[in-house]
Parts: sequence; structure tokens; C-alpha cells
Amino acid sequence: EVQLVESGGGLVQPGGSLRLACEGSGFNFGITAMSWARQRPGKGVEWIGTINSAGIVSSYPASVKGRFTGSRDNANNMVYMQLNNVTAADTAVYYCALGPNSISPRGQGTRVTVAS
Repeated sequence: EVQLVESGGGLVQPGGSLRLACEGSGFNFGITAMSWARQRPGKGVEWIGTINSAGIVSSYPASVKGRFTGSRDNANNMVYMQLNNVTAADTAVYYCALGPNSISPRGQGTRVTVAS
């Protein structure tokens, strides 16, 4: 059974940083591309990046490019998303998802609130 468990969310001030984590299990993690997605209040789920099995992120959408950075640790079945210079518009529930350019299947999410 595929399981994806996100963590690391919380309250962060505008301009601050946060690192989100996702642990995957139930599939061959080391050869699987993983994606990140988010759902802002009142909006649909938005893809925000894919990291391939080698740890390379080919692109980010304009909404996060230059501020968010994905990484992974295949030895521990983990993917990460570093959020820097966040703004109120980054307030959302963040998910990791299985596969490239994917928003599903995804975990239960971790909530990030950007506020002073």
C-alpha cells in the first residue's frame, strides 16, 4: 500500500523559511519521481514541482520559482521542499504526490500558515 506522510508545516512569518518533509513507503521509492503540490484556501490543488529519482528538479511554476527548492534522500525514503522568502500567498496545505507532474495520489498534507 502506498503511503505518503508529510510533515514540517506550521506558522511562519512573511519572509521566513520552512522545510517540509515527506516520507514514502509501499513502493520502490528510489526509482520513483515525486511531486509536490499545494492547496491554497478556496483554490484547487496546484502542482509546485517534481523531483526525479536522481534528485533533479527540472522546473518549478512561476509562483514558487526561485524561492522553493526540492530535494530527496533515497536512503531514507524522504523528499523535502525548502520554502524560502514566503509570503501570505504561500499559505496552503502542502502535499507530496507519487509520480512526475502529479497531484495524486498524495498524502494527508501539512499546513503552512504565513502570518505575522
